[in-house]
This record gives sequence, C-alpha cells and structure tokens, in this order.
Amino acid sequence: MKTKIRELARNCEFDDCRFARAVQAPHAFEYFSWLQAGGHADMAWLARNPTRRADPSRVLLDAKTLLVLSKNYFQGPNPRVQPGRIARYAWGADYHEIMLKSMSPIEALLRENGGRQKCYIDTGPILERDFAAVAGLSWQGKSTMSLNERLGTWFFIGVILTSLEFEPDLPATNRCGRCTRCIDVCPTRAITQPYQLDAGRCISYLTIEHKGPIPIEFRSAMGDRIYGCDDCLEVCPWNRFAKHSRETKFQLSNQLKALTLRQLAVLTDVDFGTLFRNSPIKRIKRARFVRNVCVALGNVGTREDLEVLNILSQDDDPLIAEHARWGAEQIRHREA
Repeated sequence: MKTKIRELARNCEFDDCRFARAVQAPHAFEYFSWLQAGGHADMAWLARNPTRRADPSRVLLDAKTLLVLSKNYFQGPNPRVQPGRIARYAWGADYHEIMLKSMSPIEALLRENGGRQKCYIDTGPILERDFAAVAGLSWQGKSTMSLNERLGTWFFIGVILTSLEFEPDLPATNRCGRCTRCIDVCPTRAITQPYQLDAGRCISYLTIEHKGPIPIEFRSAMGDRIYGCDDCLEVCPWNRFAKHSRETKFQLSNQLKALTLRQLAVLTDVDFGTLFRNSPIKRIKRARFVRNVCVALGNVGTREDLEVLNILSQDDDPLIAEHARWGAEQIRHREA
C-alpha cells in the first residue's frame, strides 16, 4: 500500500512522500518553551492550544499516521528586473490551493481503503517541520527551516493525517555540520542561536504576519524586500542540488517582473486585488503591502520617488501614511 501511495504521489507531481507515526512531536517541549519565551511575537494562533498542535491524535481522533509530502517550487534566478524583492514561495500562484488539489487523489485512495483524513498545508495545528524530519523527508536547519539533500531549501510541505496505520519511515539525519551561513547572513539577527528564531525580528514576519507599524530599528535592514525574506534560504550550500520545479504556476507573472516600487506603491484596492488574486500575497491586503513598499522606497528610492511618498503620507490609512513619511525622510536625508 505504501508503494502504491508513493507512486500516486509522484503522479500528482510531489517530489517525495514519507510516513510517520501520529504521536507527540519530538520537539514539543522546545516548542512550548519557545512560546513561553515569546519567540512567536504576536502570532497568537501559534500559542492557541499548543498541546493539540504538538499531538496529531488531538487533531484527528484515532489518527495513526502522518503522510508528509514535499513539492519543489524552485524557479531559478530572480526574473524581477526592478528593486522590490519578493520571497520565492510567493512568486506565483497560491501554493495552498495547488498543494490541496494535488493531495486530493491521495486522500481519495486512503478513503477508499477505509481511512479518515485531514489535509493541511501549514494551515492546521501541526508541527509540520518536526514530522517531516521524523518521517525522513527533511531535517530542520539552524535557521529552523527544512532542508533536503535533493531540493535544498525550496520546497513546500503538506501533511495528510489518516486513521490508517502504516509502517513509519526512518528519520532524517541532520547534515548541517558546522555551517552557520544562515545565521551569519540574517539582516536583523533573528536567528539568535542555532535552531532558535526570534520571530519578532524576522523580516518575513515583519512584512507578512505583523499587522502594525514595522519597528524603526528594523526598517533599514529590510532593504528593498517587500514580501518575505529568503536570505537564510539562499545561502544554504544544499541549494547547489536544487532543480527547477515542474510546476509552472509557481513562476513570477510577467506583470510583476516589470512593475517598479513606485507603481506598486500607488496600487488601489482594486489594482491590488487584481494583481495578486491568485497569489499568497493577497492575504496581507493592500495597506500592509504598501507599508512594505514605502519602507523599500525609503531604503533604495531616489528624489523621483518623493512625489509618490508625499502623496501617500496623506493617506487615510495611518499605517501607510506613517511609513510613507519615514520613506520620504530617508530619501531626503540620503539625497542631502
């Protein structure tokens, strides 16, 4: 049965499919300690019922096995010709929808064999990276991100909880060795020590999850990043083995390749909704996105960008207005 499921997973264009027992996550204690120390910043959902998040049997009654799947999203060099960096995972279509659609035939096969399932792509109360390591799909690097010998750092993880019982696969071996490139490159020193992340300092958190003003102490370090940050992923030596994804929907759209920061800054709500209608970027909505663009303009913009920032400094949304004023001030100071 495992062989049949793996073959189906390959046909559904997953790069790997592994199996783990549905027991408490091996790093549950470390997770609880991280929450207690406030490492999750204001991502309150991570602290909501943490014992359930660490134990799949509390998510699906009678869960016996986790199927852990990976899908490569590497698209090669960044094709964006303008300043304004976007994390690779958000270049194309929303991976949640793509992954769920690909998982559907696997879930159907399990159902036909009497299983009850729940499917998640970082949307449910599951410590996916921990179980990916237990199942042998990947190991957690010192950046806390998952690494794979064949895919490097560029892959999504999906989990299917099932009431069916399968023999578990062997756990992955941590192959980071003495390397600390991911720690050394972090612009805000968010990786405080190996395997420890202070989310409140992470540019991915600040540009995506954080809903309020970006702390001034981190704005310059953001550079021209407008959605996420790939620095700790880009430098990983295992990426030398990464191959291009077969999924063309993960590619950056032609329109997004060419739009300047100034053009992105003046997107209306309708423009934003149209441009990012199929993208994971859509969930942060226009105000937070323009907030990020204003910071990027403050860091890399020129005198020609002042007009746009001055207009935005009068925006009805105080989040946009404050960051636009900051951006304009940075440019004036730099030009002077």
